[in-house]
Amino acid sequence: MTTPAATRERTSGRSAEARPAPFPRRSSGGVSKTMRRQAVSAWLFLCVPIVLFVVFLLVPIAWALYLSFTDYAVIGDTTWVGAANYVRMWTDPYFWIALRNTTVYTLLYVPLGLVIALGTALLLNRDSAAARVFRTLFYIPVVSSTVATASIWFWLLNPQYGIFNVVLGWFGIDGPAWLYDSKWAMFAIVLMSVWAGFGANMIIFLGGLQGVSPDLKEAARLDGANAWQVFWHVTLPGVSKTTYLVATLLIIAAFQVFDQAYVLTKGGPGNSTLTLVYYIYNQGFGSLKMGYASAISFVLFLIILVFSLVNARVSNAKADGR
Repeated sequence: MTTPAATRERTSGRSAEARPAPFPRRSSGGVSKTMRRQAVSAWLFLCVPIVLFVVFLLVPIAWALYLSFTDYAVIGDTTWVGAANYVRMWTDPYFWIALRNTTVYTLLYVPLGLVIALGTALLLNRDSAAARVFRTLFYIPVVSSTVATASIWFWLLNPQYGIFNVVLGWFGIDGPAWLYDSKWAMFAIVLMSVWAGFGANMIIFLGGLQGVSPDLKEAARLDGANAWQVFWHVTLPGVSKTTYLVATLLIIAAFQVFDQAYVLTKGGPGNSTLTLVYYIYNQGFGSLKMGYASAISFVLFLIILVFSLVNARVSNAKADGR
């Protein structure tokens, strides 16, 4: 006969055998050691890009800021002149000409670049072989050399043999001397710039259009909305953040325009295409006035910053419905 004590003893023995052995606890020192090892590994991976960022970006910026307060001219002694370079800009007529031309270029380039990039994205926002082919073709100028494409446009805009004036002649229109007329030279540069860069912005808009829900469009059509109403009330609000991004990129690119004016017109005719970056290049590498060129560079940076902040403010206000 089994006694209750023996039964309890056998039961407790089986329970002890059935319970798995507990995992050994890792000491706090082991955890901290592992975390320290991971932190060291992370910093080792980050140190190379951080060093490159400091050496090739922060140090040149700091050095250029210092030079903007000097009369550095590559050769000869460097003298500290304080804010003289910045004061000089107020009385420099060519600086104001360059600023005016750059502003005109921006006012033409940004809206035209937005409209063409968004319109092309709307046309190619479909899954078909033809759409994929045209996406590739439109993106080719983006990865091409600006100097090479500008050279091609130099011949396309030739007043006698260029294809633009030849086509206009078919309709009895006497085309202008695009690059030799101060009234048309800036517009010609804008056309070339839009053609060369809209492919990248088209790809960005295509990504934004992919995020617009087709159910919203279908619901709008069922409510009787036409194609324009669907675009204005559904598609355009759906890509508002993408539009802000593209507009900001276009503004920055517009104020940094250089290659087109350098290759096509050399800033002419009559300084009608003299831009800020081209003027900085002339002052720094043409006249060897590196201190003055550095000062103009930082003024250009502030201008781009102000325009970007204004664009962000306007875009956020529209997104909030104000």
